Amino acid sequence: MGTKSPESIYGASIRAAAERATEARREADRLACEAWNKRMLGFQGPAQPSPTLGDALNAGYAYLEVRCLGCDTHQTVALDIVRRPKATPVHELERYMRCRDCSRLQGRPYKRSHLVALRTTKITASDPPSTSWPGER
Repeated sequence: MGTKSPESIYGASIRAAAERATEARREADRLACEAWNKRMLGFQGPAQPSPTLGDALNAGYAYLEVRCLGCDTHQTVALDIVRRPKATPVHELERYMRCRDCSRLQGRPYKRSHLVALRTTKITASDPPSTSWPGER
């Protein structure tokens, strides 16, 4: 005579609870990234507090849109190749961003950039750069 193992008794409910927790975490990360995007596009900042790199990637935001203050160009940076811990807040990346065109023109690293928003896709002709909402400063 054998008894049922705890895996057979509780296994399905434990796996279901873990799946629900994962989905809730993903939804919370998505909402945090959307709130940060709305704050950045609506008020143009402040960038702090911001979601972490891990939160943005978990929510499906794979790119960070950055605007150069020198030449006013918009570029996207892939968050999955950034060499920083996943617990790093997105706003801390601003000081490391450089415009390649302005740096080449000035002959030194040009580090004046502004974080615009988190994006799910790169900037293309069919998906242009983000614009601020009406009533911007």
